[in-house]
Amino acid sequence: MNILDHISLGVPSIEDARKFYDPALASLGLDCLAANAAFAAYGKGSVQFLLMIPADGAAYSQGNGTHVAFRSESTAAVKAFHEAAIQNGGACAGEPGPRPDYPSNDVFAAFVRDPFGHKLEAIHNGFAE
Repeated sequence: MNILDHISLGVPSIEDARKFYDPALASLGLDCLAANAAFAAYGKGSVQFLLMIPADGAAYSQGNGTHVAFRSESTAAVKAFHEAAIQNGGACAGEPGPRPDYPSNDVFAAFVRDPFGHKLEAIHNGFAE
C-alpha cells in the first residue's frame, strides 16, 4: 500500500494552470482525469496530483492550498489519525467526515495542521483507491 493518496498544489486559476500542466504532465504519461473551476486532477488511471484553488478563498501561495494526503484503510483509521494529531499538538483543519464535494462519492477524510503549520489529510476511499 502506498502511504500517500495524492499531492495538491494551490494555483490562482485552473484554466491558466492547465495551459502549462496539461502538456507538461502529458509528456510524463499523466492525463487530466477530472477538472472544474476549482480543481484539475491528474494521474495514470487514478488521481495522484491535483491543482486547486485554495479552499479558504485567500490568494494562493507556495503553501496555501498544499497538503499531503495519507491513505487510510477505514473511516475508523481517519478518525484515529485526527484524534492522535490533535492530542499531539496538531490543530483541526477539517473534522472527520464525508466529503461530498470530492469527485468520488464515498470519500471520508479529516484534515489537521501539524505543529509547524503543514496541512495533512487522512483519507479513506480517496482518489487513488
